Amino acid sequence: MKTLITNARLVNEGEIKEQDLLIEDGRISQIANQITATDKSKVVDAKGKLLIPGMIDDQVHFREPGFPNKGTIASESRAAVAGGITSFMEMPNVNPQTTNLSALQDKYDRAAQSSLANFSFYLGATNDNLEEIKRLNPHQACGIKVFMGASTGNMLVDNIQTLEGIFANAPTLIATHCEDSPTISANEQAALAKYGEEVPMHLHGEIRSREACLASSKLATELAINNGARLHVLHLTTADELYLFKKHKQLAELKDANITAEACVHHLYFNDSDYERLGSQIKCNPSVKTAADQQALIDAVNDDVIDIIATDHAPHTWDEKQAKSYFKAPSGVPLVQHALLTLFDLHHKGHFSIEKIVQKTSHAVAERYQLRDRGYLREGYIADLAMIDLENQFTATKQNTRYHCGWSPFEGHSFAASIAGTWVNGVHLFDGDKFVNNTLGQALTFTR
Repeated sequence: MKTLITNARLVNEGEIKEQDLLIEDGRISQIANQITATDKSKVVDAKGKLLIPGMIDDQVHFREPGFPNKGTIASESRAAVAGGITSFMEMPNVNPQTTNLSALQDKYDRAAQSSLANFSFYLGATNDNLEEIKRLNPHQACGIKVFMGASTGNMLVDNIQTLEGIFANAPTLIATHCEDSPTISANEQAALAKYGEEVPMHLHGEIRSREACLASSKLATELAINNGARLHVLHLTTADELYLFKKHKQLAELKDANITAEACVHHLYFNDSDYERLGSQIKCNPSVKTAADQQALIDAVNDDVIDIIATDHAPHTWDEKQAKSYFKAPSGVPLVQHALLTLFDLHHKGHFSIEKIVQKTSHAVAERYQLRDRGYLREGYIADLAMIDLENQFTATKQNTRYHCGWSPFEGHSFAASIAGTWVNGVHLFDGDKFVNNTLGQALTFTR
């Protein structure tokens, strides 16, 4: 079966063009101003809607194995597809942790049987698994995840010799969570001494402070430069950190540094004034910070200091998030269903162009992770597509929220745009209202 999408506004490589697009055998076989349908073609009239490459989310926590009460690969990939995300890269802090090659293969086996979206997984670093990291085939994982800040179990890597070894020997890109744990611990103790168990939620941005972020990001970039490593710093949250990445792009002696940076949708959309309204719903690590930091991140996206936009989707149950104590409420926000809509809200407010959104959520991710034949609307490329309706709003409700955890910080919010359809590997899975096919996704492949 061929699928012909007509009367679409294709967004690709910095341009928006009114064109038709033909899908054949899972790939984009033709893009032209007008394509004639054949008897074997299923025709979808886009009626002027946007057609973009599906978002590739390089940072999600789908909670499998180990935490089925929070989410599974099946449930969260389904929510992702409903949000126009066609591929994801999932993190290793599950149970058991993905810190050896056997656990890594187990996650691929699970996803092959349950994921609607395309998938890849990180191998997690610890203070004692350097030899396992060295054994990794670059085609086995999207990257090495290093928690250079608080994490679960033994996944906080704080031994400088181990970090040197990882940055010197990693066979793939290194993705880092950068927060300095001693700084955070000192801030927590100070807050506990002042407030006891009644620490106000709005202090989260000061406890997980800008100083903690900057110290850790600075260490990561220094390690990358000194060891010639490929570094991607996840979820930046402060204006203070941005100079690290700006100078790597502008200073002649640092331009060859293989370093990129990322922002997440919730740090672009929320700031610390939202704690009063949403409280623990937007408690996440690293923390949502000030309006000035939020604006600095938006500017850095537009100036290409920040390379990629992701979600850091991290669901917890509603009961867990409603714990009365600041210290007991877990950090993490479910986001994959609403991430693209959030970015189109920011477009509606004048912050991002449509072309910039596509660059940061698809093109740049495909390039940074060296994905094979994905991330663009190009003839011969795999047809991972999202259709966006800028004319029809989407209101998030408890009933239409698809996360296993059943809640969203956007409940009751009307987004300026809506997802009108999602295609994964050329298969029309979601029509904007319901799933019309349950064909499973594929493991991402690389050109490394």
